[in-house]
Amino acid sequence: MPIELDSEALSDLARAARLEWLETNGKGGFAASTVVGANTRRYHGLLIAALSPPLRRHVLVSRLEEVIEPEGRGVDLATNFYPGAVHPRGYRLLSSFRLDPFPIFTYWAGERGLEKAVFLVGGEDTVVVRYTLFAGPPCFLQVRPFVAFRDYHALTHKNDAIDRRLELRDGTVSIRPYDGLPALRFHHRAREVIPHGDWWLRQQYPREAERGLDFEEDLYSPFALRFELSTGASVFVVASLDRESPPDAPALEQRERRRRAEVVAAVRRAAPGLDERLALAADAFVVDRTGGGRTVVAGYPWFTDWGRDTMISLPGLCLATGRLADARAILVTFARAMDGGMIPNRFPDAGQPPEYNNVDGTLWFVRACGQYVAASGDRETARSVLLPALLEVVRRHRAGTRYGIRVDADGLLRAGDASTQLTWMDAKVGDWVVTPRAGKPVEVQALWIDALETTADLARDLGAPGDARECADLARLARESFARRFWYVEGGYLYDVVDGPDGRDDAALRPNQIFAVAVPRTPLVDDARCRSLLGAVERELVTPCGLRTLSPRDRRYAPRYGGDPRARDGAYHQGTVWPWLIGPYASAWLRVHGRTPGALGQARALVAPLLEHLAKDGVGQVPELFDADPPHAPGGCTAQAWSVAELVRLLAGELR
Repeated sequence: MPIELDSEALSDLARAARLEWLETNGKGGFAASTVVGANTRRYHGLLIAALSPPLRRHVLVSRLEEVIEPEGRGVDLATNFYPGAVHPRGYRLLSSFRLDPFPIFTYWAGERGLEKAVFLVGGEDTVVVRYTLFAGPPCFLQVRPFVAFRDYHALTHKNDAIDRRLELRDGTVSIRPYDGLPALRFHHRAREVIPHGDWWLRQQYPREAERGLDFEEDLYSPFALRFELSTGASVFVVASLDRESPPDAPALEQRERRRRAEVVAAVRRAAPGLDERLALAADAFVVDRTGGGRTVVAGYPWFTDWGRDTMISLPGLCLATGRLADARAILVTFARAMDGGMIPNRFPDAGQPPEYNNVDGTLWFVRACGQYVAASGDRETARSVLLPALLEVVRRHRAGTRYGIRVDADGLLRAGDASTQLTWMDAKVGDWVVTPRAGKPVEVQALWIDALETTADLARDLGAPGDARECADLARLARESFARRFWYVEGGYLYDVVDGPDGRDDAALRPNQIFAVAVPRTPLVDDARCRSLLGAVERELVTPCGLRTLSPRDRRYAPRYGGDPRARDGAYHQGTVWPWLIGPYASAWLRVHGRTPGALGQARALVAPLLEHLAKDGVGQVPELFDADPPHAPGGCTAQAWSVAELVRLLAGELR
């Protein structure tokens, strides 16, 4: 079902410029901008290629500016922000924007109607832009590319190092502005190529200014293309790193439409009735990794692949959608990168060695391995790759590994010190650990017990009874210790952390405790305590967009997420709502209330606002987070893997 915005929605520039679309290519590359065509972030562009998938992303093509030339006068379709001005104001000519399945803009300039479609080709660093004159007499169309050729975290400025040379062949213009970056080819069937080589100065990105970052950029335009548009006909601009000669652009469009339809069909075979938009949203995150592996992009437009995010997302993105081969490839990729019994927290963008600074990502990996084997029956991979990795996790955690991560005498898992941030609540500014959780965090214990029992089950099934007994015995000890140590009597819920660096327990009301109820091998077996915990979370943390990360009654509560990096990090897990948490909360809800029609109806109501956001303001995606206080403005990444994955997991499984 297409997502569509009409002229009334698009005419309010302040609001429409905050609605962002996303195209991805399965390699970590993407295209992104706003529904009015104005770039408002440094991360916006028509071709952002991952030169070492999914890393080394570079903004190659920032935008195309179009001018319709009827009767010798120019009508601009573009919209840009400059100091004190919006110029031109092409958004005033927009009659609609729709996602069907990729971004399609409809402009009216007098009696002429022009449709512009933008899509990336799956598996390639290729963007295709189609222009169709569907109404009115013939005219000329001038298309001017603006290029950046820079790291997507950076900004570029006018310089003398740029190589202005153009290589012109029949139907192709090639440029290579800087040494060390690849040549880019623009394929076309234009009537005329107009070389000029101009810098356009001080393009402004309002969302970067809001984030307290540099927000002005100079962009280079090497040439313009002049097309003759006939009524009912289409012309194409194809910018590509991969294609050396002009492709059959209409065939590329048909191929890409067919590919996406096949994605939806495959998902619906595994999960009948799943929303088409959600199926396509999920497809955006599963990508290639250099060396033949597969991985998950944590979020667009700025995150790459993170271990924790990948493992939390894998059940929804891969298992629930029938992508078992992708799930296997992802697990094998991370198993091979394991070191010290830990999977990487992340692979740095510049290609440095992996970072291992997390305690929970590895436990989520163990959980994902168990779910994969249960879904696939793949005993060969389990025996040769996964079980050895899981046993190494248990062995190294018992002996002690990085960052003070070790099993205590009570069987619980201790991690970190006052200077580290090892859980998913990981914000740190300089020496300031915003959400200190060193000691024994509650969700880590739930995942640790689950990991031990998962490993025990797999070892038993694959003929390693000694390993199975050892893991089961340790799980039993940890479960007994959890029941004894974590219940906060005064609050009627679980401590967030016990045995902190100063020996104290942290009674802050946070959502992390829901995992003690949500995981099937829950360490919390007392039904009255489960109901009490769920009631506390429901009263203070549940919102229409997800769960708050801290109770509003806490003096550290941050009602808004915004401002410069320090302000944003200070609010990141101090109240800010995270939509992915609606997944484990709904699972916990059903565990406590049962799968009765009433309970299922209430659980479905929890996810309805997020589905509505995906179909409207999210323009086909679900963001990383929302403000803690109403009206819960979206923030962070515009498209977050685990936000989408948890919706898919619920709707394809527990809520069916």
